[in-house]
Amino acid sequence: MAPTDLFAGEIATELLKQLITITRKACLCKSSARSLIGYIEEILPIIQEIKYSGVELSAVRQSHLDRFSETLRDGLELAGKVLKSARWNVYKNLQLAHKMEKLEKTVSRFMNGPLHAHVLADVHHMRFESTERFDRLENKTCRIEQRLGSMKIGVGDGAMWLQEATIRAEEEEKFEGNLVDLGVGIALGKKKVKEMIIGRDDMCTVGICGIGGSGKTTLAREICRNNQVKSYYNNRIVFLTVSQSPNVEQLRQRIWAQIAGRNSNGYDFQFDWKIGVRTLIVLDDVWSLSVLEQLIFKLPGCKTLVVSRFKFPTIVSVCCEVELLKEDEAMSLFCHSAFGQSTVPFTANKSLVKQVVDECKGLPLALKVIGASLKDQPQMFWASAKTRLAKGEPICESHETNLLKRMATSTNYLHEKVRECFLDLGAFPEDTRIPLDILINMWVETHDLEEREAFAILVELSNKNLITLVKDARAGDVYSSYYEISVSQHDVLRDLALHLSNQGNINARRRLLMPKREISLPREWERNMDQPFSAQVVSIHTGEMKETDWFPMEFPKAEVLILNFSGNEYWLPTFIHNMPNLRALIIINHSATFAVLHNLEVFSNMTNLRSLWFEKITVPELPETTIALNNLRKISLVLSKVTNGVDKSVIVPHLFPRLTELTLDHCDDLVELPPSICGLHQLQILSITNCPSLRNLPMDFGRLNCLEILRIYGCPTLKSIPSGICELPWLKYLDISQCVNLECLPDWIGQLRRLEKIDMRECLKIRCLPNSIVFLESLSRVICDEEISWLWKNVGKMDLCVQVADEGVNLDWLID
Repeated sequence: MAPTDLFAGEIATELLKQLITITRKACLCKSSARSLIGYIEEILPIIQEIKYSGVELSAVRQSHLDRFSETLRDGLELAGKVLKSARWNVYKNLQLAHKMEKLEKTVSRFMNGPLHAHVLADVHHMRFESTERFDRLENKTCRIEQRLGSMKIGVGDGAMWLQEATIRAEEEEKFEGNLVDLGVGIALGKKKVKEMIIGRDDMCTVGICGIGGSGKTTLAREICRNNQVKSYYNNRIVFLTVSQSPNVEQLRQRIWAQIAGRNSNGYDFQFDWKIGVRTLIVLDDVWSLSVLEQLIFKLPGCKTLVVSRFKFPTIVSVCCEVELLKEDEAMSLFCHSAFGQSTVPFTANKSLVKQVVDECKGLPLALKVIGASLKDQPQMFWASAKTRLAKGEPICESHETNLLKRMATSTNYLHEKVRECFLDLGAFPEDTRIPLDILINMWVETHDLEEREAFAILVELSNKNLITLVKDARAGDVYSSYYEISVSQHDVLRDLALHLSNQGNINARRRLLMPKREISLPREWERNMDQPFSAQVVSIHTGEMKETDWFPMEFPKAEVLILNFSGNEYWLPTFIHNMPNLRALIIINHSATFAVLHNLEVFSNMTNLRSLWFEKITVPELPETTIALNNLRKISLVLSKVTNGVDKSVIVPHLFPRLTELTLDHCDDLVELPPSICGLHQLQILSITNCPSLRNLPMDFGRLNCLEILRIYGCPTLKSIPSGICELPWLKYLDISQCVNLECLPDWIGQLRRLEKIDMRECLKIRCLPNSIVFLESLSRVICDEEISWLWKNVGKMDLCVQVADEGVNLDWLID
């Protein structure tokens, strides 16, 4: 933007003020002044739009604007003379009136000449650019639909549903990235935010605000990706999600590490404050003023961009409000979700579509979700949806409630089980990625689904834009673990799930949920504890809990218990004794240290428990009085400390005689897998992943004669695989990738006649293959590095697919 653009706007504004004064005082110039006021009021918004558009004008246009700025400057000087001229000086007033008429004609010629030409040119360029963008989006949408159309639910070679869903997640991310170009409001917002954070050292804290689902986070992420912003801050940009229940100290340390340019657990007060290295801190989803005050570092060169539904005027110097989409932009975005193209198809009822779009009030999230919910539905469904939407009040100051009412319409056309699965998502903390393994287990137990049915529901919710699939770099096919894909959800949609789940009497609700972390259980629960709770799903989110912090409650129908907390110690609730039908127990510690669990006696009553998930826990040694958990099928230990407990509590065959799946992920202190694991005769899936200290595996692996899937990846200190693995008669999948010190495959690996796939990417020391591989008659796919791929290709199997692995593994989810 040239300086003239800014000056023209300021001159026009000042001239307008003086012309209004002239209409009240100077009789001879009133007519010209009124005409000029009309022209300037018409052109001033155009000048302001040029100022904030971020578009560099061509030389011809800039020269026209320069000449017009000179005209306005002369007009401002002339207006000043008119106001100063005495009424008795008739001759001078006549001269000034003549000059005012001349100024009026000059402005009129510009308005009716060059300005109209510029507007027409802009319209042409905008149409061309929009068509080009929508064509790109349409092509990507078609490719997504083709992939989803070919998705198969099944087993064996036809079971490609997980791979297709993963591809869909990748394409969806690209689609989302292009949506920011759809609205002029976003472009203006980007320009305004850049003006606030570049070259404005007088404002240390600025903001982006707007209602939920309006694109605040999208705008903030675009700012972080902008080359001009990255260059100005020399790539010293950190994006942090704060949320309603933040770990403030952890956030402060991460901010400090970025400012000081070093990793530190504390604050270095010897840091040279005068250096003033430019740093941009983006705080997304801020809810509390008290939290925000703790996260602001007022240091030279440090700029904080606050993204929130609230303005925080006492802290934020200036705030950019994200605008809702205009009518044509809203229609285009809605059509992309509902029809897969940028316009209304000729087969659709345009009037009905317009009425539905109008009810969305330009909110991007509402347009996407409602559009996707009505996709491929008959016209009667559309008419019914329009009627339901019309019953809500217009968006105003109570927009949050109105949004929930509108968003609830998008769930009305879901099958009952699909809708119930959506409502279950309210049981998890905001702004977290939910491991798919947890969701699948939860839905299988509470809704009587098969695993593949549960995953199909997940795909449907993703297709309806009610959730987002987040893929880890390792996910890809039927043998991929569920926890390699996670689910995220916009906070407005989570609010919707909570809103719908919390209807009716608290004792009769199907879900008993705590929306955010609190220091104790809700008082409403305590007031109603004299009657049993009918909830199937119970979700609790607190800090450390002691025995006295719990009060007695009865849950005769509870099947899932989710315990989210932050602390070093946690007393398991005594009311677990009153959960006779408990099937899934999920315990997740959100603090930075491992937590010690107390009151382990509750495990003695979990006779119906089928799934157990520990995260950031010191795995305890179970009491000797613990009875066999005959129904337990799955145990997952994630980011946990297992040294003193894994062989005395988890790998105890007589306690878990029917265990079929065991996962140990990111257990840094696991050095040796105890031999007792070979006594788990029903085990079908064993995953030991990202355990950097693992050195030894038990020699007697062959006793696991039901094992079908073995994952031992990301274990850099493991040097050998025991020969007993060659005695596994049902093994179909072996993953040893990223075992960088593994020197060779077992000599008799050819005995694994049912082995279908091997993943051995980044096994840097394996440079030869055993002769027995020619007997792997079922082997159809190998993933490896390029250096060893030729060895597999020379095996001579015509149906063997050798895939060269892509480099790099994304572990960003660990710090979310």
